Amino acid sequence: MKIAVIGGTGLIGSQVVKNLNAAGHEAVPHSKSTGLDIIGGQGLGEAVAGADVVVNLTNSPTFDEASLAFFQTSMDNLLAAARKGGVGHFVILSIVGTDQVPELDYYRAKALQEKILAAGPIPYSIVRATQFMDFMDAVLSWTADADTVRLPATPIQPIASKDVAAAVAEIAAGAPLNGIRNIAGPEVFTLDELGRITLSHKGDNRTVVTDPTAGMFAVVKGDVLTDKEAHLATTRYTDWLS
Repeated sequence: MKIAVIGGTGLIGSQVVKNLNAAGHEAVPHSKSTGLDIIGGQGLGEAVAGADVVVNLTNSPTFDEASLAFFQTSMDNLLAAARKGGVGHFVILSIVGTDQVPELDYYRAKALQEKILAAGPIPYSIVRATQFMDFMDAVLSWTADADTVRLPATPIQPIASKDVAAAVAEIAAGAPLNGIRNIAGPEVFTLDELGRITLSHKGDNRTVVTDPTAGMFAVVKGDVLTDKEAHLATTRYTDWLS
């Protein structure tokens, strides 16, 4: 199949392209660096021309309220181009629990993206993943100073980006789900515990302080960012760190 991977040069997209091509498909990456503008529309028709499947892995440049407008406009543009081009399957990557944390603008934006896709004219698949292991350093940096890192005890179930990419590639090459598949890592940690594991592995002597008000995940209630019934990947966090 010919598969257009929008956002195909990023962390997940580049791995999805590699996996699909290794499986014998023709996966073509498209992004700003290849001349695609999903907001202005430049290059959209050419990007999806002849594609059997479109995989949209683009991300909003901000995590604030502006992300809602980004996903509204980008999905409207992409779906219109895909419909005109006769695309038969449209795939997006979303987040486990995205509809359960309305306090976060970005999660509301991802829920909106899902809604737009499900209401659209093209058979679709939504892959919801838990938090990426690859982003843990960024999470630590949000609430860190020279001596401490403050993190809430929010339960998360981290997954390696390579496992996310493998799942997205598999679903893109298959029949449309017309629904959602949740994927997750094999272990659940509290975020503060994960911080301690990460710093210890790096030989970082800063102290992790459990702070229920620290960082964007502080507003998350309960264990909605985890899913023990999800399709579980095999990569464990300590193995990924090693």
